[in-house]
Amino acid sequence: MAVSDLVLGCMYFGTKTDERTSMALLDRFVEAGGTTLDTADCYAFWASETGAGGQSEALLGEWLRRNPGVRDEVVLATKVGPEPVVPGDPSRVVGLAPDVVRRSIVASRERLGVDVVDLYWAHLEDRSVPLEDVVATFGELVADGQVARLGISNHPTWRVERANALAAAAGTEPFTALQLTTSYVRPRPDTEVPGKDHRFGFVTDETVDHVTENPGLDLWIYSPLVQGSYDRADRPFPEPYDHPGTTRRLAVLHEVAGELGARPGQVVLAWLLGGRPAMRPIVGVSSPEQLDEALAAAALELDPDQRARLDAAR
Repeated sequence: MAVSDLVLGCMYFGTKTDERTSMALLDRFVEAGGTTLDTADCYAFWASETGAGGQSEALLGEWLRRNPGVRDEVVLATKVGPEPVVPGDPSRVVGLAPDVVRRSIVASRERLGVDVVDLYWAHLEDRSVPLEDVVATFGELVADGQVARLGISNHPTWRVERANALAAAAGTEPFTALQLTTSYVRPRPDTEVPGKDHRFGFVTDETVDHVTENPGLDLWIYSPLVQGSYDRADRPFPEPYDHPGTTRRLAVLHEVAGELGARPGQVVLAWLLGGRPAMRPIVGVSSPEQLDEALAAAALELDPDQRARLDAAR
């Protein structure tokens, strides 16, 4: 495992996290060996006075302008889909219609100040658009040089497989990255988790099997630390996580953390990074201290016994 396996989540850069702090975090991440930055064109409309997104992309663009040469050192990932049609009203979003995607990538590239986005995500499902059209449109972005690689987020496994079958049949670019959420502890099945409103946003056993059998598909994990619930008493796990499996897993997690002299959240990141399949956690931080903890987690080594104990707890 290495720092370059971590992804720096930039969701609140330019809104909740001010410009000075955001720039410092970006500098620190790259200096430590980090390479991958994850954002979206809708970030963070809910934290913006305008009710529209784009602030995170704009801040990243300004950081790149202030640091000539750093563009070659980083991988820029951004997304399209959930931006509200009416600013501030998330009940209706722009979705994945071909004209929306074509227009959105141009706007994202302008805010980022780049010719090419390294990884472009279909951020959510849009079943109002035929999947064939989604595949064709995203493939066009690669063919015309605006995007280097494609990702798909918050989609069920069968739709990911179908999309890539369509891409293969059409001879166009497939989706080679999948972004979902999971963590060491998981909520009860068939429960609604506050703040997680994507029906197919969670990793399942089927997801793990699919990624394992398709090694060309990378798995990225958002919210891997459940908003700090492992390490902060003021941020308890949401109610759907309250079940015996969580109790048993947390007990083993704290044992291993004590053995390593690490925080539980750091062990969770190490567990994700070193698993089979490996999962790339997206770490959202708002201070240098939080970033340093995440960076240290990338160097944390779980021995076979520790990993086996963590895996076996149910």
